[in-house]
Amino acid sequence: MKVVSPEDAVSLIKDNMTVVTEGFNRTVHPEVLSRALEDRFLNSGSPKNLTLVYSGGMGELPVTDGHGWAVNHYAKEGLLKKVICGHLALAPDLGKLVFSNKIEAYNIPQGTIAHMFRDSAARKAGTITRVGLGTFVDPRQEGCRLNAVSTAPVNEVVVLGGEENLFYPRIDFDFCMLRGTYADEKGNISMERECLVVDNLAVAQAVHRNGGTVVVQVSKVVRAGSLNPHNVIIPSILVDYVVVVPEPQNMWELPQADIDVFCGQVRVPDEAAVPQAVSPLNERKVIARRAAFELAKGAAVNLGTGMPELVATIAAEEGVFNDFSLTVEAGAVGGLPQPRPMFGSSINVECIVTQSQQFDFYDGGGLDLAFLGLAETDPIGNINVSKMGTKIPGAGGFINIASNARKLFFCGTFTGKGLKVAIRDGQVVIEQEGSIRKFLNKIEQITYSGKMAMEQGQTVLFITERAVFELKSDGIHLIEVAPGISVEKDILAHMDFAPIIDGAPRVMDARIFQPGLMNLTL
Repeated sequence: MKVVSPEDAVSLIKDNMTVVTEGFNRTVHPEVLSRALEDRFLNSGSPKNLTLVYSGGMGELPVTDGHGWAVNHYAKEGLLKKVICGHLALAPDLGKLVFSNKIEAYNIPQGTIAHMFRDSAARKAGTITRVGLGTFVDPRQEGCRLNAVSTAPVNEVVVLGGEENLFYPRIDFDFCMLRGTYADEKGNISMERECLVVDNLAVAQAVHRNGGTVVVQVSKVVRAGSLNPHNVIIPSILVDYVVVVPEPQNMWELPQADIDVFCGQVRVPDEAAVPQAVSPLNERKVIARRAAFELAKGAAVNLGTGMPELVATIAAEEGVFNDFSLTVEAGAVGGLPQPRPMFGSSINVECIVTQSQQFDFYDGGGLDLAFLGLAETDPIGNINVSKMGTKIPGAGGFINIASNARKLFFCGTFTGKGLKVAIRDGQVVIEQEGSIRKFLNKIEQITYSGKMAMEQGQTVLFITERAVFELKSDGIHLIEVAPGISVEKDILAHMDFAPIIDGAPRVMDARIFQPGLMNLTL
């Protein structure tokens, strides 16, 4: 192991290399190294035609720096020729290159990329998974391609044991830039002051196995033998170069006072580790309240970003927050998952596993309940959250989570853009209808397959402020209606298709629409 400057480290990247970096949202990303690479390219025009591979979305919205954060530094025409990633929403600069056909781009599910790192390290022929069948990543649909210049196949359908699977051939990586806490004089890398470990070990193993170069950004070099071996995530046998960036710059995403809390070295009082009360009773709180009725004692739960995050807040208000365990796809188990920009980390976390291990659990059906966002759905329950016109956020961990959770709840307002709702006297009043429909005859892209869900026996609900729908083998059924809502005027008139209605739908629980606590029990 050799200690070098950021500039010397990125000077080792040559034209046409396949480069991996890690992180999740704002966390665990080697920001100083990424900036150094951007500066090198802007000053010298080198390196050229890189292939960038990463799993979880990295960056920050809105962009608060002139040239963005994390993988946005790679968004330079000529620097990149291809990106293979799990998520693009936090990298709008990359998204512009993709949408304008300036680079090839492939969106592989986040968990599948995590497993590809591990399989490359083991020199397997590739990665085999059922995740993504029937969605846009299926080669019989779009095959993960995000634009017209992306023509190369990245996967194929194979039949094993009588079942269809997707096979992704192994990718061999040339270079990786990672982040840790400390390096000892031999090059062992610890991560005790990081809020996640993501897949740093698997990436380093994969790059080293291929004869590539492993560079790790750390805050300090310490005496050999002084690191607790339980804290060492990347052993010295895998590390070529270390770049020292003292705190707080190494932990660029966190104020110095918060580092110990987010990395789990300090536990905050229990009352500070539960979500704070939701604002006034509105459509968002109504949706989260109805969703909270689906929580179960002892359940392993995943909450998507946005509307689903409020489910935890409702649980805290009702005093049942500690009756189930929240998990985050990046590897955190237990505690309170944080919203953006720190999504991925948790306060009072109970356990942190690697990202690939978390997706082993998810892909194997370990999640009891998942609450995810609702963007677009069609008559057979397909969902689109990955492509909306000029926006290509990508799937992230959505496909892994949605494909395999035992019970699945899509949460969102019934219509979008301009919707105004009031809750008066225990009833829902639509003051202004949204201009964007979400229940469509045809959606732009399939991120979740309703057909596969029914074949796997999933329970699937669509929860809105005015109605609840259930997906069954014959399509979407309207099963509940909010008090004050007209089925004809407020629901059917704003859907492209007619849901199946078996008799009169139930009225949603009156407690949802009243101020004060619901006295929820699980």
